[in-house]
Amino acid sequence: MKKELFFIAIASLFTSMVSAADLYVRDLGAGGSYSTISAAITAANDGDRIIIRPKAGSLPFIENLTIDKSLSFVSEINFSKYILQGTITVTPAAGRVVTINNLQISGTNAISVSGDTTGGRTTLNILNSTTAGVNTGVANTTLNMSGCTGAAIAMTHGRITGNKITSIAINTTTIDTNPSTDDIEIIANAISANGTAINLNQKNYNFRILNNFAATGIVTISAVKNDSTNEIINNVISSTNTSNANNSIQVSSPAGFTGLVSILNNVFYYVGPTYGTFYPVTASGVSCYVYYNVSNYSVTMPTITNSGNNITASISLNTSTYTVNGLAPNTGSPEDDFADIDLSRNDRGNFGGSDTWANYWPTTVGNKPQVNYLKTPRRIYTGTTEMNATGSGYSK
Repeated sequence: MKKELFFIAIASLFTSMVSAADLYVRDLGAGGSYSTISAAITAANDGDRIIIRPKAGSLPFIENLTIDKSLSFVSEINFSKYILQGTITVTPAAGRVVTINNLQISGTNAISVSGDTTGGRTTLNILNSTTAGVNTGVANTTLNMSGCTGAAIAMTHGRITGNKITSIAINTTTIDTNPSTDDIEIIANAISANGTAINLNQKNYNFRILNNFAATGIVTISAVKNDSTNEIINNVISSTNTSNANNSIQVSSPAGFTGLVSILNNVFYYVGPTYGTFYPVTASGVSCYVYYNVSNYSVTMPTITNSGNNITASISLNTSTYTVNGLAPNTGSPEDDFADIDLSRNDRGNFGGSDTWANYWPTTVGNKPQVNYLKTPRRIYTGTTEMNATGSGYSK
């Protein structure tokens, strides 16, 4: 009896290992492949991978895609993107995971999740792609996006790392019925919006905004999770005289919602004054700890009760290299939690701390970001406490 059960277990494992298949898409169905991405989606099963050969002459696949299964999409040719002229719509379903690699959207067509998910969560991963708008601003949905170039992102939860985009909006005042166990993380992005670069108006998750470079936009936090602990650390935030703002970070929350926002080691750059007195950070209804930041203009913050070691300095931004000129090294928070990856004291700005841009943007010209997600331990614990390291990546 034991042998029979063991055989059944082995057979089940083998079946699960071989169940996923690769489906190929090539122009005109060459080599017995599918001629359209839609046809491959129709033929695929959950867990399959669709491998798409870019068309010669950079011609696009002209079709609108509806993805109603858990599938992965990759290019057949390394370092070459397949081009799609059309929309991509993911149909939500509990446990559905869609991963899109190496895509280039032609035009302004959006990638979106079509509605709320019930009974679980939908996850959309977009990696190393060129996109237009991405809209996953629906309940119980996670967007993970890394190494991409694109336009505005609307979402309710996820991890956005190492992208060049126009803006990020996380806007939901309702509570997820099937919440994720992960925080919202916005790390090492170059954001180009005039006005609001990052807007968070949500009550579901702790958030971490780390090492972003917002050249002409501000950060607004309009709602926080009750009793949450949040971070805005090592960012470069520039409010210009065209962004209609007289601060870099605005934090508020509805009555009855309490939380903590740590605002450390940031660079606040202001071009003005056009709209009145510049306060780097303003806050109401939320406790903010504002320490070790630097500004080119002023560090006066009358609405902040917990602050210190904020300084002014003669600095300038280089929006081509995403660097700050004039920063003094090793002048950020002395806490071990915020040490640079070379184990020195923390630098201010987007190249400081363990989530430095060096993780996501290689310095060699022509290299592409290879880190889709990196979570480095800030302290190593000994004794009975276990240290967990988390990482993710994808290779064709």
